[in-house]
Amino acid sequence: MKLTTALLASGALAVSTAAAFAEAHMKMANEMTIVSWGGAYQKSQLKAYVEPYLEANPDVKVIWDESSAEAVAKLRAMNEAGNVTWDVVDVVASDGIRLCDEGLAAEIDPEVDLAKGDDGSSAEDDFGDLLVSECFIPQIVYSTTFGYRTDKVGDTPPADICAIFDTETYPGKRALEKRPINNMEWALLCDGVAKDEVYDVLATEEGQEKALAKLGTIKDDVIWWSAGADTPQLLADGEIVMGSTYNGRLFSVIEEQKQPVGMLWDAQVFDLDGWIVPTGLTDERKARAMHFIKFATDTQRLADQAKYISYGPARASSAPLVGQHADLGIDMAPHMPTDPANAKNTFLYNYEFWADYRDDIDAKFQAWLAQ
Repeated sequence: MKLTTALLASGALAVSTAAAFAEAHMKMANEMTIVSWGGAYQKSQLKAYVEPYLEANPDVKVIWDESSAEAVAKLRAMNEAGNVTWDVVDVVASDGIRLCDEGLAAEIDPEVDLAKGDDGSSAEDDFGDLLVSECFIPQIVYSTTFGYRTDKVGDTPPADICAIFDTETYPGKRALEKRPINNMEWALLCDGVAKDEVYDVLATEEGQEKALAKLGTIKDDVIWWSAGADTPQLLADGEIVMGSTYNGRLFSVIEEQKQPVGMLWDAQVFDLDGWIVPTGLTDERKARAMHFIKFATDTQRLADQAKYISYGPARASSAPLVGQHADLGIDMAPHMPTDPANAKNTFLYNYEFWADYRDDIDAKFQAWLAQ
């Protein structure tokens, strides 16, 4: 498996000097706006990256913005207005590709701008195939998958992704994200399309209509969510029988909140999340952003994030350092989406497809929702 293999990659030595050069030769801004997703994920970034960084750089002020879901649209508007107010932005890989292609994200040279691995590997080899764009620095491998109420599924809890469409066996409301990504793929899989043909089919007008028709069979039973915290809350409140969200959110509701919720790993969709630095920053602001990113994406920092949330670190050198949850004291490795027991049937997200088709399919999906 490409992502799992990439997490185990290693390589040769390299020199990483850009952040040190910036610190020595250029004044860095003392204020930085970091954009992320809120919730348990942002908390994990705060604990693993930002608090240690501020301890080492006490004169720096960090402002949080939770607008990552709207990053592409907002950066387009900022760029057009000539007023970019964000310094470091957390985005999914496909959005990182789009922002890079549109010139809205700065190019990163991993051999110059990122720290080498603690095992001596170069940054390029350490991140491996997860460096999917010249502008995108991956942090974590996560998955979008389903949680279900264990007290609402009887004696036969769902084991197959197509349980989402089985309202006879599992009656009740479902929660799906209010966007086409993942929903269209699952719909085609459950309408008989082979896994390796999903994106070929989805690239056609007929395939898009096929996916929407399948989703239409449960449209009246769906609560559409926009924030990652929505599905865990709906599950905790017993308002839905099952719903999609990020595996780290489900880990929190299951292990930390001890809610009667189970995890459905079948056809989980692997994806990457990481940083971009917007274009249009002053030299001082860019220097600070790059200084932070070099720190926040080193081997130890990425391993540390796994103490707080069940996402796999994007560096191969970080994987052996993943240990126990900082508060719960449980071994985190079995809760990672890349764990062999959880990754028996995964669906690999196609970043390039969605970078190319996102705007058009988004428009069609939103029009369908409004019908």
